[in-house]
Amino acid sequence: MKQTKIFSMPFAGVYPYYIQKAEKKGRTKDEVDTIICWLTGYDVTALQNQINQQVDFETFFKEAPRMHPNVTKITGVICGYRVEEITDPLMQKIRYLDKLVDELAKGKAIDNILRK
Repeated sequence: MKQTKIFSMPFAGVYPYYIQKAEKKGRTKDEVDTIICWLTGYDVTALQNQINQQVDFETFFKEAPRMHPNVTKITGVICGYRVEEITDPLMQKIRYLDKLVDELAKGKAIDNILRK
């Protein structure tokens, strides 16, 4: 399988951009953390540990306790691709996260983002 550059990027390097994107639109770091924890099964402490350890995206998702069972309800376009049609499992997880943060920044209610 071809290694994509983002797979080896430190999650901690991108995390501040997720927060920045949300905060520009009046959302909070806590809401970003809630989304990440919902998606991956990490709790806030485990999430912070992953950030502190500077793990790459591949490790971040590989070590995730569990992907949320409603992850298949995440649909739509992000970065020009429909997330539900992405065939690489790791890339799809990364784009799911991108999509959720994008929805948060666009003002969507947290309950809707979490597919409740």
